[in-house]
Amino acid sequence: MNTIIDLFRSLRNTLACIGELLGYLLRFVNAFFRSRTSLAARLLAAESQLGMCTRRIEQKAQPKPRFTSGFRVLWVVLSKFWAPWQAAARLMQPETVKAWHTRAFKIYWPWKSRKKPGRPIISQEMQNLVRKLSSENPLWGVGQIRDHLLLLHHAPPCEDTIRKYMVKDKNPRGKSTWLPFLRNHMDVSWAIDFFTVNTIRFATLYVFIILDHGRRKVVHFAITTNPSMRWVIQQLREAMPYGQQPRYCFLDNDGIYGRGVREFLDSCCIEEVRIAYRSPWQNPFVERFGGTLTPRASGPCDRLGAGPPGAAAAGVHRGVLPCRPAPSGPGWRHADSAAAG
Repeated sequence: MNTIIDLFRSLRNTLACIGELLGYLLRFVNAFFRSRTSLAARLLAAESQLGMCTRRIEQKAQPKPRFTSGFRVLWVVLSKFWAPWQAAARLMQPETVKAWHTRAFKIYWPWKSRKKPGRPIISQEMQNLVRKLSSENPLWGVGQIRDHLLLLHHAPPCEDTIRKYMVKDKNPRGKSTWLPFLRNHMDVSWAIDFFTVNTIRFATLYVFIILDHGRRKVVHFAITTNPSMRWVIQQLREAMPYGQQPRYCFLDNDGIYGRGVREFLDSCCIEEVRIAYRSPWQNPFVERFGGTLTPRASGPCDRLGAGPPGAAAAGVHRGVLPCRPAPSGPGWRHADSAAAG
C-alpha cells in the first residue's frame, strides 16, 4: 500500500514539474509577440516586485521562498545556455544553482549508463575452457582457440568474447625486448655513429664509423671537419658496393642524419632502427668501440691539427682501428705490433 502511495506522489510531482515548465515555455514564446514597450513595462514590474521581496527577505520580515522542482530545472537550463545568469540570480546564490545541477546530473547519469540488453553471457564452463586453452597454449591466437573449440564439438562464441576471456600475458614486452632483437639480428645489422677528436689547436675532427654487428668489424670509416647529410649518404654509398648491405641499420637521433639518410636507406631496402633519446645502451657495440677509439685517437692523429683530414684518417687507421673493438677479442691486433712482428 505504501509503495502505491509513493508511486502516486512521485507521479504527481513529475506532472506538476512538467506543467510548470510548460508554463514557463508559454511565457517565453508569448514574449516574442509583444512590443518592446510592453516587455520593458513587464520587466520593470517584475524587477520592482523582486526587489521588494528580496529586501523583505534580507530584513527577515518574511522567510525565504521554497523553490519548486520546475523552478530548479528552469535555472539549471538557464545556467547552461545563458551566460549572465549569475547576475540575475537574486533569490538564491549561484552555488545553490550549481548544487541543483549536480543533483540533476546524479539522477540523469544512472539512467544514461543503465545496462542495455546485448549478447548473453557465455557459460562458466566455456569461460574456463577458453582460459585453459590459452594458458596451456600461450602461442595460440583467437582463431586457433576458436578452431579447437569446434573440434571439441562446442559452439564457440565470437572472437571478441574469446579474446576477453583469454589469459593475459603478465609481461607482454618480455618476448620482444630490445636486446633480444639485437641478438637475433646480429648478422644482418650494422651500426653507424659519430665520434669527435680534439687536437691541440682546439680543432674538432668528426670520425664516422660503420660497424658490422656480426663480426664486430669496421666496414667503413671517414674523418672530416665539416660533416653534412650529403657527406654521410656518400659514406654509406661507399660502404655498400655490389649489393653488400645489411638488413637493419642502427643509428641515434643525431640531427645531421636528417630525412635524406632515411630516404637513402629506404631506397636500399634497409630498415632504419632509431634508438631512443639518451639511450646509448640500445646501440652498445658501436658505443663501446667509440669508448676505445677516443682515448687512442690522440696518439696517431696530427696533434697540432695542421695536416688535412686525410692524413689524420691514415693515422687513425694505422694505429687505432682493429678488427674487433674490444682489446680482449681474438681479432685484436695493433698495426705497430704487427709490423714489429
